[in-house]
Amino acid sequence: MSDTLFHLFAVLTVACALGVVLNKNAVASALCLLVCLTGIAGLFVLLDAFLLAVLTVFVYAGAVVALFLFIIMLLDMQGGNRKPFTKSSIVAGAAAAGLLCTGLYSFLVRGHIESPVLATTKVGGSSLRAYAELLFTTYLLPVQIVGFLLLIAMLGVIVLSKKFENLEDIK
Repeated sequence: MSDTLFHLFAVLTVACALGVVLNKNAVASALCLLVCLTGIAGLFVLLDAFLLAVLTVFVYAGAVVALFLFIIMLLDMQGGNRKPFTKSSIVAGAAAAGLLCTGLYSFLVRGHIESPVLATTKVGGSSLRAYAELLFTTYLLPVQIVGFLLLIAMLGVIVLSKKFENLEDIK
């Protein structure tokens, strides 16, 4: 039963993540993000990481998606005709695709993930104290980077949705 639930949550999460990226309507993209985060919370429940599941639902699905929806509705973003790709966006997309392919190739050729020995592995999420200690020591930098990326994404939404009267307003 857990394998079936895992596959269900995994397919739901990936499909909604694609919906976030490919959807032209900003409100529908935000709602796909909400369902995607709920699927991630379901995966956390299957991993017996109940604290992470609840935090994902409360913080990300509850607060961050609500904030994105308020920003989208406040700025009155309308889906419409997209601008044609510029040379710089094509070069940036090709560079990103090249880096992704290089990373996947190096992982497939040289990388493998070894199973940890369960007797010597310290359980990090078994108690709230151990989880907090790991979060504020070992994983502090990744958490800060994710928070910074969310801030940049929010500022990007504001800048992209601003309507300029003429090109001199951009400078």
